[in-house]
Amino acid sequence: MTDQHQHISAAFDRDLEAIQALLMKMGGLVEENIRAGAKALEARDVDLADRVRFADKPIDALEEQIAIECARVLALRQPIASDLRTVLTVMKIATNLERIGDYAKNMAKRTPVLAELSPIEGAADAVKRMAKEVRLMLSDALDAYMRRDTALAEQVRQRDLEVDQMYNALFREFLTFMMEDPRNITACMHLHFISKNIERAGDHVTAIAEQVIYLATGELPEESRPKDNTSVYDIPAKGGPNEARE
Repeated sequence: MTDQHQHISAAFDRDLEAIQALLMKMGGLVEENIRAGAKALEARDVDLADRVRFADKPIDALEEQIAIECARVLALRQPIASDLRTVLTVMKIATNLERIGDYAKNMAKRTPVLAELSPIEGAADAVKRMAKEVRLMLSDALDAYMRRDTALAEQVRQRDLEVDQMYNALFREFLTFMMEDPRNITACMHLHFISKNIERAGDHVTAIAEQVIYLATGELPEESRPKDNTSVYDIPAKGGPNEARE
């Protein structure tokens, strides 16, 4: 390797290290917003919910900064194939983190409304458990990225099935509550929206895990990730595919 190539490689490594530090910071903020959003819902804490909503702005700013830095590295360093894959993976992970952050924000946006309604027995605690599982999956997915651990990434993929099952169980409970008492309909619709957002956040975490596998092996997983599609009464969350932008 020539001195020039060694210099370019060292510069790329420094740039990548800085970008990965931004990615881990972003991931930590998203994890905290999931935790705080679920806590605000359970405690009916409107002030905490407001803090979660405003805390989404730094997450968005980091996603933009990572995109800018990645573009700069691609333009200036002209990375080789394996390094190029790393940069592209970082960009995709950052995009998924930004979407997960939006889902956490959506949870917080519904909390003030739910705080004014009669609580649905056990619902907030169940939603909190579901959010915790997604948060733990995210933590493991980010660890898998830093360690290039395909086994851990595959475990995260498999755990998405549990999130789907938790969502479907909640959906059936909400239907029961609504049929038993029409006064529960408004609260249950908001809770359904929240649980669906958490389930979709789990999908984005799984996408991060799949990117880790791609980064480490050069190939995306061949097998489709497990999904629980037993809820024949499922309906889309309000706003359709772009509901996270609400």
